[in-house]
Amino acid sequence: LPQPLIRAFNWPEISTKVTVDGVITVVDGKAVQEGRFAHDIEAVDNQRKLDENLDHETPLSELYEDQIACADMIIINKADLLTSEETAELTQTLKENSRTGVQVIKSTNGALPIDVLLGQGVAAESDMKSRHELHHHHEHDENGDHVHHEHDHDDFESFVFSFGEIVHEELFIDKIMSIIKEHDILRLKGFIAVKDKPMRMTIQAVGPRIDTYYDQPFGTDLRATKLVVIGQSGLDQNAIKTALSDHH
Repeated sequence: LPQPLIRAFNWPEISTKVTVDGVITVVDGKAVQEGRFAHDIEAVDNQRKLDENLDHETPLSELYEDQIACADMIIINKADLLTSEETAELTQTLKENSRTGVQVIKSTNGALPIDVLLGQGVAAESDMKSRHELHHHHEHDENGDHVHHEHDHDDFESFVFSFGEIVHEELFIDKIMSIIKEHDILRLKGFIAVKDKPMRMTIQAVGPRIDTYYDQPFGTDLRATKLVVIGQSGLDQNAIKTALSDHH
């Protein structure tokens, strides 16, 4: 897994009722940084041997590579056990070995805001060609978590930015794309007021993938643009706001 599992969502009895919002791969950051693919490899192998439905021959390294190749988002868990240099090195390696546009974020004890995880809207089952299998015979591997103490979502931050109408729609969307890539923004969503357009534009961005559409007239509502930006802590809010202000 996960490629065969995702393909199953194309079965006629399933495809009309369910879609795959996105594929999230969780990496044991400390284990991978040390050249392993699970916290306790022996325990994982024993678990696989006890389940006759699992492929017992495929090495964990191949399962790991297939999961990276299929992911829409990769989470480096146990990030608190890594130095900033180790985290940066692992992040770069994961980006180099994953599909274009895949987001790599860090977490501790899997503590992540729901807004970051849900609403990707990828429909992964419709995009199997880009999720090619690197190896045959693959199933899930599991990374165990250990708890040191309570963790919150301080690794993430969000802010709201409001301003007036924009004049050049395409240029503004291009600028948003550039800002997302430059500042590694995870999510951007909200409404845009476009000059001479009676309806407001809705924007939803997950990483570098941006969807826009006109949903309803402004009516008596104030014609204003309002955007919510979500990213990992350390976002340069002033730089982002300045860049957006220069292009509306």
